[in-house]
Amino acid sequence: LCIQTGKTIDDENRMRFETSEFYIKSTEEMYELFKYAPEALENTVEIAKRCNVDFEFGHVHLPKFDVPQGHTSDSYLRHLCEIGLRKRYDNITKEHDERINYELSVIEKMGYADYFLIVWDYVRFAKERGIMVGPGRGSGAGSLVAYAIGITDIDPIRYNLLFERFLNPERISMPDFDIDFCYERRQEVIDYVVEKYGKDRVAQIITFGTMAARAAIRDVGRALNMPYAQVDSVAKKIPMELGMTIDKALSVNPELRDMYENDDEIKLLINLSKALEGMPRHASTHAAGVVIAKEPVTNYVPLQMNEDVITTQFPMTTLEELGLLKMDFLGLRTLTVIRDTLNLIKEQGLEVPNLSEIDYNDRNVYNMISEGETYGVFQLESAGMTQFMKELKPNCLEDIIAGVSLYRPGPMDQIPRYLKNKHNPEQIKYLHPKLEPILGVTYGCIIYQEQVMQIFRELAGYSMGRSDLVRRAMAKKKADVMAQEKEYFIHGIVDDKGNIIVPGCVRNGIDEKTAEMIYDEMAEFAKYGFNKSHAAAYAVISYQTAWLKRYYPVQFTAALITSVMDNSSKVAEYILHSKRLGIEVLPPDINESHINFTVTGNKIRFGLAAVKNVGINAINSIIENRELKGKYESLYDFINKVDLGVVNKRTVESLIKCGAFDSLGVCRSKLMAVYERLMDCVSEQKKSNIDGQLSLFDTGKCDLDIGEDIYPDLDEYPKDVMLAMEKEMLGLYINGHPLMEYKEEMERLTTINTSQLVFGESEEMDMESYTLQLDGKSVVMGGILGAVKAKTTKNNNMMAFAQLEDLYGTIELIIFPKIYEEYRELLKNDNIIIVEGRISIKEEESPKLICERISPLKKGQQHKLYIKIDSEKNPGLLESIKKVLNDNKGDNPVYIVDEARKSNGKPMVMQASRHMWVNINDSLLNDLKKICGDKCVALK
Repeated sequence: LCIQTGKTIDDENRMRFETSEFYIKSTEEMYELFKYAPEALENTVEIAKRCNVDFEFGHVHLPKFDVPQGHTSDSYLRHLCEIGLRKRYDNITKEHDERINYELSVIEKMGYADYFLIVWDYVRFAKERGIMVGPGRGSGAGSLVAYAIGITDIDPIRYNLLFERFLNPERISMPDFDIDFCYERRQEVIDYVVEKYGKDRVAQIITFGTMAARAAIRDVGRALNMPYAQVDSVAKKIPMELGMTIDKALSVNPELRDMYENDDEIKLLINLSKALEGMPRHASTHAAGVVIAKEPVTNYVPLQMNEDVITTQFPMTTLEELGLLKMDFLGLRTLTVIRDTLNLIKEQGLEVPNLSEIDYNDRNVYNMISEGETYGVFQLESAGMTQFMKELKPNCLEDIIAGVSLYRPGPMDQIPRYLKNKHNPEQIKYLHPKLEPILGVTYGCIIYQEQVMQIFRELAGYSMGRSDLVRRAMAKKKADVMAQEKEYFIHGIVDDKGNIIVPGCVRNGIDEKTAEMIYDEMAEFAKYGFNKSHAAAYAVISYQTAWLKRYYPVQFTAALITSVMDNSSKVAEYILHSKRLGIEVLPPDINESHINFTVTGNKIRFGLAAVKNVGINAINSIIENRELKGKYESLYDFINKVDLGVVNKRTVESLIKCGAFDSLGVCRSKLMAVYERLMDCVSEQKKSNIDGQLSLFDTGKCDLDIGEDIYPDLDEYPKDVMLAMEKEMLGLYINGHPLMEYKEEMERLTTINTSQLVFGESEEMDMESYTLQLDGKSVVMGGILGAVKAKTTKNNNMMAFAQLEDLYGTIELIIFPKIYEEYRELLKNDNIIIVEGRISIKEEESPKLICERISPLKKGQQHKLYIKIDSEKNPGLLESIKKVLNDNKGDNPVYIVDEARKSNGKPMVMQASRHMWVNINDSLLNDLKKICGDKCVALK
């Protein structure tokens, strides 16, 4: 109750069950309580009997797809495949024929032809309406049937993608096509499906948020009113891994187990959390899932209203068990970026490229990626992925596919081996020659689930269906199945009659020892193996965005900024990046701007939708009247032409402040002085012009003379005020930035900026892994202080919270009492500072910076690195330090503080020679702290 109501158990006014009667009573108790009306109890039993509901499991309730007369679902799907194959391939080979016939036979046998036709139909609808559709997602990209009829757009034969990874004839399970649509138009496709199959036969799907291990600890800790730091220390000792439980954490983390066994308060916290772990916390609507039923959905499952959306009361897994068809309609922002880029190309009168026909071996595109120019490139724009691409130097799509697959927890361990083998192909070693055709594309590394399946098939003679079952067992680490399958892999399977079911490696000419080594290596990597079908489809989008960035950088960047208009930090980041590319971003303009960011020559014009307080109706009025009545020549002309019913005073003020009227040649201070009176005058004039009528109390006169001299004689606002106005209205600085003159110092003195703390949609690494890398990390950040709020703690000490803004965005600072006391003089709004501290990331919250040291930032300032040693106790330490310094050469001076050598009773401080100075970065500081200890390394 306390968790649900946000109270603590020692709160006097918290919600309570005031009686002990809240439990299910026995029959005897009920007859005693209702002895005056026994027939009421008998009636409840009668009602209960009528409420009996049976659910049918294992039977699929696929809706029927209406096919043309003379066709069955099977024959129509086959007909579409025949047409599609001729469109897809100039030369249809025996391999194509055999593969398509095999897939169709499996689809027909399993009764899934209608399923393929339903998906084909709504994908066709989307494409015909100009709605962007992704090339594929998940294992569905492994189907040639799906490729032939246009559900997917990546050739499964060319990239060696397996149908059995999608639909396994030896394991009856529902296939699952996940389709990506343009983020803005996804709903149109769902509306089409609702209209086609009936409102009562389509519903969205409920999803339950459950209390994960860490969340349970934090919630219970809050309810028990335990100190935050104590609860936080327990929560952070639970490893951030998929499927992690409190019990599992206790078994793998000795430190947590020690706390549990030796601290009664923490034992209570953990025991209560274990009781709540896994319980539903809240219900919401699945982001993409839609169920389509053969009959009204209520015939199969109960429904409920969930935030104005009708959803099933059962989650996705239960619906699948009940045989209902679940479709995923996903909105992918990158597809919207591609669409907007192509539209901007068209608007400029340029030839619009067909992305399905571009050259996927373009050296210029791969060179750009290899140079780390990956801002905005789908899947490749995070700092870690950019660095990986610079080391990988991809030269084909297979490298991008591998990159997308490797850059995630687990497979990351394979990255050094992959890089080494790619750049030194002569060093690649295969345990057996038969592995080369399977592992050649990944330079001898097992990366994909499909490769594991192929090894089982090619070396041991498994069927593809059986190989997929073993792959699943390996992924789930089912030890008993894996031990048995190892024997089968090596020696095969022979039935009671002596028939060979699986030949095994030995029968296929591979010796036992080699076969065992191959199996063990597969078992090691199968638990991390990635679905190549998914990676290949997403690598295509990565390449397409990179290609557009390379050949249409201005249009692509404009579309990219438009896609993040609701996130001013991202807008600022992309604008700064565009300036680095030499692309100028122009401020909003009432005569030039449209709703979104647009292209003017080789420049980008700010979109009006990114201006605060300017709604879509106001923007439409501004654009429509501009096109209908001509460009706006003055503020009066603007106010006179637009619809004042939607363009109000707040809108005009915002447009003046952000600089949208600057091109009219009148300074903002003058416009701000007259706009309200001018709008009142025009409004009065328009009223008096309606049918020539005047109000009884209205003179129809305006006290402002509308002429050339309507503006007072005022100086323009100072530059810092103008910048502050832009920041207020746009969420960022457009005509400059107070920190721009400190940019070089910031880049030299800091180790991270706010853009590296923003987790974007295109990152494929999950948030938990990302958190693992940053939580608790020591960093140096810089920026302008704002929103400084001092607060008194329970112990009557002063601490503070503040916002630190750099060139890309903001982060919240937490300044605890001791640090607050030491640096309170620096904690003033608009101060430009450098902060050393630790990143703190909590579940479902933005990153924060816990301050440890604060210093003012001055132009031309350099950080000095101090390293404390004891040359007598650790004589060899200096050599280790020199090696680290040599690897990080730069312009920051280094000072050695030697505890063993004294001068006037104090440790001697020696400046290192110039060639030992360094570039201060996170890696350098971490390496030095490992050698010398955390407290022996400091920046000043």
